[in-house]
Amino acid sequence: MTSRLPVVTVTYSPGNHLRALVETLPMATSRPVGLVMADNGSRDGVPEAVAAECDFAEFFPTGGNLGYGTAINRAVTEIARRGDEFDQEFVLVVNPDVTFEPGSVDELLAAAQRWPRGAAFGPRIEETDGSVYPSARSVPRLGAGIGHAVLGPVWPSNPWTARYLDDHDMDSERSAGWLSGSCLLLRRSAFDALDGFDERYFMYLEDVDLGDRLGRSGWQNVFVPSSVIHHDQGHAAKTVPEFTLRAHHRSAYLFQADRHPHRWQAPIRWGLRAGLELRCRLAIRAAERALR
Repeated sequence: MTSRLPVVTVTYSPGNHLRALVETLPMATSRPVGLVMADNGSRDGVPEAVAAECDFAEFFPTGGNLGYGTAINRAVTEIARRGDEFDQEFVLVVNPDVTFEPGSVDELLAAAQRWPRGAAFGPRIEETDGSVYPSARSVPRLGAGIGHAVLGPVWPSNPWTARYLDDHDMDSERSAGWLSGSCLLLRRSAFDALDGFDERYFMYLEDVDLGDRLGRSGWQNVFVPSSVIHHDQGHAAKTVPEFTLRAHHRSAYLFQADRHPHRWQAPIRWGLRAGLELRCRLAIRAAERALR
């Protein structure tokens, strides 16, 4: 096969993280790759420089800061137009602050052959301190979501958080409710059938929403621990806590409101909106105190 495996990352002044991604990507697979950097308005010049230096990377400006899922969708649409250059069976979506272990992408591709109803395949994610991130989780239903949101910060071992994190087994290949969007191998036939990421999510929970919609459509989300990546998670969010926390809470409301859409469920939506607004304000105050 001569066509390149398409890899999409969303850039927004990614700094040196992007260079580390580009350095480790070729060792992650025996396939030729094509990295499309969907750029949401970088000001540091790094994506343009990487495109000039690296023959498998290209700079793809989206036209503005469109959000994560929208930028991915735009890049996948561009890839679909170029069937003579890119493989159209899969697309690898990855954050710019990820680095790959050798062979990690090939492990995801091999798992895709073992799971014909698998639509999304996610690796084992190791954080900078060596811990394993709980990246294969259950879908947050209303009760468990409220329990996790309220009690998680003060009682991390509460049963609702444990049910949501679903991290009792991070060593076995298995299906999950959803997978972290920091690195996902997506089967295009499934992704395209759902029209990609829901573009109402600017950032956060677009991966939860996609995983849930895939599951509801009869597809599987598969955790592949034999594939290992490293993720410097949250480094950017810490610098602008008000913006990112508000985005996170808006996404949390959207996710649950979509799943409780009926007129008789309006009191649930009102309660969610009020509770999430209060939680957001408290979280912003705590984050601002931590930055002082």
